[in-house]
Amino acid sequence: MLRDITVSSGPHISKGLSTRSVMIDVIIGLVPAMVAAGYYFRIHAIILVVTCIVSSVVTEWICNLIRKKPNSLDDFSAVVTGIILAFSLPPGFPIWAAVIGSMFAIAVGKMVFGGLGANIFNPAMVGRAFLTASFGMMMTTWTVPATIDSTMPKISAENTMDARTQATPLALSKEAQKTKAGALQVKQQIEAAFIGEVGGCLGETSALALLIGGIYLLIRRTISFHIPLVVIVSAFVFSTIAYLINSQAYISPLTHLCSGGLLIGAFFIATDPVTAPLTRRGMWLFGFGVGTITMLIRIVGEYPEGVMYSVLLMNAVTPLIDRLFKRIPAGGRPGA
Repeated sequence: MLRDITVSSGPHISKGLSTRSVMIDVIIGLVPAMVAAGYYFRIHAIILVVTCIVSSVVTEWICNLIRKKPNSLDDFSAVVTGIILAFSLPPGFPIWAAVIGSMFAIAVGKMVFGGLGANIFNPAMVGRAFLTASFGMMMTTWTVPATIDSTMPKISAENTMDARTQATPLALSKEAQKTKAGALQVKQQIEAAFIGEVGGCLGETSALALLIGGIYLLIRRTISFHIPLVVIVSAFVFSTIAYLINSQAYISPLTHLCSGGLLIGAFFIATDPVTAPLTRRGMWLFGFGVGTITMLIRIVGEYPEGVMYSVLLMNAVTPLIDRLFKRIPAGGRPGA
């Protein structure tokens, strides 16, 4: 009977899981990266994460109050947005600016569209894009991990200090395109980038922690392997081609995979069930777009990182992808 059919907005999970349980799994998957951030950046990491979570939750509560909508905080989606936004910020980022970014992410990136399931773009990336456009210098000023320097001095993106205390491997990659010395410095950072002992955003420095969290989500089947696999493979292939063309100018594919937001983007951002395509073929295309655009920006563009822009651009075309690869209606295709 038609009255037994429930029609609702996404995310649509194709198994017996609620939105709340999915978000809790994502939070658990982010715990290893959170632990790594706390270890390498100490109290700075804790303050930023707590600030973004509280600001996101309070903003969603106020928006629901203004719109006279039921409380939606128990689905924990605002908490996930706060954590991912905090993970995409430099450790020394000002608290007041983090509050502004969190408010923008929830109010403009999510609630203005109608709340969870109706938003077109990933809210955390909307917040990060706003902060990058508004506070460019603060978003590119990195903090040396406490395991390297207990005083944790700030290093600007233009600094030319020793490679181990340089801002980020990706920032150095732009220098690597100009000088052989820069390329050698970046190659020396692969191990440090894998464990997380490099400058960078809070949750993006430890590839190992992100892999552990991503594998957890795959084991739990909270996410499917399609998008992460294609993002990583396409990025690896693209960066390998550039590396083979000129290994003195372009950094190695492994450095690209371990640096910046590629892994957190592949496992935790691009797989957002609200803003990603619904079909498997759509997921393949979406993941390919994210990985390829990221590498285009990193290698060809002037900006050292491209995950945020690639995710937002592919979010914009997700409705077109869903129209291109349509799901089979419930009950089968008409006339079948």
